[in-house]
Amino acid sequence: MSHINNPMEIYKLLNGSNCRECNEKTCLAFAVAVFKGKKPIHACPHLDKEVIDRYGGAIEKPNTIDEYKAEAIAMLKHKISLIDLSEAATRLGARFSQNKLTIKVFGKDFSVDTDGNISSEIHINAYMAVPVLNYILNGSGTSPHGKWITFRELAGGPSRYAHFQQCCEKPLKRVADNYTDLFKDMLEIFDGKQMVSHIDSDVSIVLYPLPLLPIMVCYWKPEDGLESSLHIYFDSASDDHLDIESIYTLNEGVVLMFKKIALRHGA
Repeated sequence: MSHINNPMEIYKLLNGSNCRECNEKTCLAFAVAVFKGKKPIHACPHLDKEVIDRYGGAIEKPNTIDEYKAEAIAMLKHKISLIDLSEAATRLGARFSQNKLTIKVFGKDFSVDTDGNISSEIHINAYMAVPVLNYILNGSGTSPHGKWITFRELAGGPSRYAHFQQCCEKPLKRVADNYTDLFKDMLEIFDGKQMVSHIDSDVSIVLYPLPLLPIMVCYWKPEDGLESSLHIYFDSASDDHLDIESIYTLNEGVVLMFKKIALRHGA
C-alpha cells in the first residue's frame, strides 16, 4: 500500500474536473478533506478501484505544526501556479523575469516561479513562507500610509491581540532583554532602518518583512524599577495586503528567526 504525505499527492490522483459529485467545490478541496480524514478517498466517483485499493488506508495524518504548515505551503504553491505571475508582479511593483516573480523579504531576494517553486537569499521558515505566498496572491499593491497602528487596530486584530502579545511581543522582548546585539542585527542583517518615532521609545526600528508591509519594533529599556517593554506596530495599509491570520503568522516567523539568532550567540 502506498503512503500519502500531503494533499497534493491525493490531488494528482484525481481527474481535476471539479464535478462536485463528492459534495466538495473543487478536486483540491476534496484532496484536503481526504488528507484531513474528513472524507474517504472512494467518495470520488471517478477513481479506479485499483487506485482506491492502493491508497484507501494510506493517509499519513499530519501531527505537528510544521506538517500543517507544509500542507498550507503546498496549497499556496499550487494557487501560485494557476495565476498570471507577471500580472501579480505588476500589481505588487515586483520584478518579473525568466518566469520568476522576485520581491524583497527583509531586503533580500525571494523568488517564486510559475510552478510555485521558491528560492531565496535568506532562510525562510514555514511561518514566513505562508504569509509571503499569500502576499503574492492577495497583496493590493497599496503603498504604506505612514501611519503606525497596533495589532489590535488591524481588521480582526482585537480577538487575536492577547495571543499576539503572548506569542510575538513578549518572546521578542525576552530576546531583546538578553541579546544585546538584537537591534544591531535588525539593522545590519535584516536591512532595518532606525528612526525617530512619535512613540517615545528608547529604540525604534522599521523592518520590511515584505516590501509594502513594514513593521516597527519599539523597545523601552528597564529603568527606575520598571521592567523593559516591547511593542510591534503596523502601517495602517497592512490590511490591504494580508488577512489578520497571515499577519499574525508572519510575526511568529519573525520572532522565531530572531530567537534562533540569539540562541546561536548564546543569549
